[in-house]
Amino acid sequence: MRIAPRLASRAAASSMVVAASLAIVGLQATVQTASAATTKAPSVATCTTANTDLTVTEVSRPINHLLLKATNTGTKPCYAYIAPYLRAGADAQAPLAWAEETTPQAVVTLAPGQSAYAGITTSTPEGEGGATEKTLGVLFADRDGNATTTEKTLKLPKGGVFFNSAATVTYWQTNAQDALAW
Repeated sequence: MRIAPRLASRAAASSMVVAASLAIVGLQATVQTASAATTKAPSVATCTTANTDLTVTEVSRPINHLLLKATNTGTKPCYAYIAPYLRAGADAQAPLAWAEETTPQAVVTLAPGQSAYAGITTSTPEGEGGATEKTLGVLFADRDGNATTTEKTLKLPKGGVFFNSAATVTYWQTNAQDALAW
């Protein structure tokens, strides 16, 4: 009669050992999966002149506008924070103002090969002064809104574009239509 209770105790003990072993294996698998997910997730960089190709083109509508296009040439995604810092002409003392009303709802993220766009108003009748400029200096903003360190200088279309005090640039947008719609 004592054999049956011992067998039941051994069976219960064996079941507990198996359950504990399975729990440990499950925990190890969960930890390995979590660490694999964090090591395989692509990191996201800040878009800069080093990991993007920049172009500036004149558009027919709206008048007195240019379109700046930044294409991610890197191997991982990059964030196009806020808006570009633009310097119209080599002698510009300050960057163009950002058009605050164009703030997107989220930071524009560019996968490799994708582009972001910024619309540039070069002049308006309300603007003062002005000059025809031949180059456009471009810097990206970092997460804190500060200019990144390396500027890219682009040649402006038609040998030069007129800029006056009303010149502004939009925040980065995911498509050209939104960049030129304001």
